[in-house]
Amino acid sequence: MKYQLLIKKISTLFIVAISIASLNLQAAIFITPKQPSINAASYAVLDYNSGAIIASNKPHEKRAPASLTKLMTAYVVFQLIQDGRASLEDDVKISEKAWKTMGSKSFVEVGKTIKLKILLKGMIIQSGNDAAVALAEHIAGTEGTFTAYMNKYAQGLGMDNTRFENASGLDYKDQHTTAFDMAKLASATIKDFPEFYPWYSEKEFTYHDIKQRNRNKLLWSDKTVDGLKTGFTKKAGYNLVASANRMD
Repeated sequence: MKYQLLIKKISTLFIVAISIASLNLQAAIFITPKQPSINAASYAVLDYNSGAIIASNKPHEKRAPASLTKLMTAYVVFQLIQDGRASLEDDVKISEKAWKTMGSKSFVEVGKTIKLKILLKGMIIQSGNDAAVALAEHIAGTEGTFTAYMNKYAQGLGMDNTRFENASGLDYKDQHTTAFDMAKLASATIKDFPEFYPWYSEKEFTYHDIKQRNRNKLLWSDKTVDGLKTGFTKKAGYNLVASANRMD
């Protein structure tokens, strides 16, 4: 099984489609394909198995992450579940702060108690900012304290040019990442949490009779794509981390 990770940080008004050649591991090491022409501020295309960079442009340039931030929010929660410090069946009470969070929503209601699993799926599939804040508060008491977890794990993964300031990805002055760092996070998610990774390929999620589709349109247009996350803010532009599982 060969995973290829496609990580692009797009700062134009349009999402640019990309095609990844199907390379086996040995070919990825010894063959350098022609650099693609991509209308993106920075990007990196990596082979999952070898970690080799297949193509890139400014992969270490710091950019606003937008909702790609939620990849780390989820990573932290997954890790705590794996360690037995949290459970998918945890009851999470929705605070006014979480309920009021701007941007994309899972439409949770203030004061309601919701299972952690529902919030996780709402954050991953619907990109709910409200769900992200609710998860952060449940795990760490406050969103600010939770970001300390996020930065600790980022450091542990070698994401040297990344800093998180919130759980949702809403624009914040000192919040930044790079295409290469996001590649590391995506690779770690695939490797460390195979039981949760399929959630990133789910095309829709319904909560409160509100059905929302996954914003990663590649899940419909390319059958080899199996994740991960999109993002958009005015400062960040359009961002994408995508993975494709392509056999030899």
